[in-house]
Amino acid sequence: MFMYPIFITDDPDASVVIPTLPGQRRWGVNQLEGFLGPLVQKGLCSVILFGVPFKCAKDDRGSPADDPQGPVIQAIQKIRSLFPELYIACDVCLCEYTSHGHCGLLHPDGTIHTEPSVTRIAQVALSYARAGAHCVAPSDMMDGRIQAIKRSLMDAGFGNRCTLMSYSAKFASGLYGPFRDAAGSAPSFGDRKCYQLPPAAKGLARRAIQRDVAEGADIIMVKPSLPYLDIIADAAQLAADHPIACYQVSGEFAMVHAGAGAGVYDLKAMAFETTESMVRAGATLILSYFTPNFLDWLPA
Repeated sequence: MFMYPIFITDDPDASVVIPTLPGQRRWGVNQLEGFLGPLVQKGLCSVILFGVPFKCAKDDRGSPADDPQGPVIQAIQKIRSLFPELYIACDVCLCEYTSHGHCGLLHPDGTIHTEPSVTRIAQVALSYARAGAHCVAPSDMMDGRIQAIKRSLMDAGFGNRCTLMSYSAKFASGLYGPFRDAAGSAPSFGDRKCYQLPPAAKGLARRAIQRDVAEGADIIMVKPSLPYLDIIADAAQLAADHPIACYQVSGEFAMVHAGAGAGVYDLKAMAFETTESMVRAGATLILSYFTPNFLDWLPA
């Protein structure tokens, strides 16, 4: 199954090309019917929403993340009304909404303050569930946030109404550049290596997967995909009773396009080869910008 990542901005009429992500745009809520309608007719089943605010006043706690007038909550409600059968997941993070661009709240010295970050992430996740999201997907990598979100959903009556998909093994990769261009989410100082996994950290990834299963995650995700096929396979083994998702991230997508553009290989053939390797490794859900292409390429 494919899930299509889409970027929602706070200009309701926006349709803005993202130069580093071939064929992708930032969309305003007023454009969603025209954009998603033809894809739904072709068989699109699920999307994951990423908010891209430009007009809001960002602060140190990411207050605009769950603003009822913000792009994500507005998009959830619009899509639910237009396409009631479309499954809506929402990325849950603060980096697009904080003044410093990091994924959580900070100590005065600029390091992550985990406990209030987890509380804030859980608040945002619950707000998306209340707005109508079918799935919340925390990507912040704060320790303990899965348990906090699950408890929050259960206490509010959403424990069996909103799926919790965890970015369990999210690596500090060089493949996120186009996404950060699209989402405007690059940190204003430092980097995210203190709370994302080092590329060689197989043991840490395995422990994170097991921790998130124990804390109540419904879906386990690995990100990026192609350089971490072994971790996808580990996830399928460690969480054998869970759906396993992987994110074919922006840099992976851009690389496939760049190679095809240079004549190295055929675009369609390489899109299939890369995603088939993810399925072979154990993925049952692939988040991919190729989703609209696969709606055309795969038989109905």
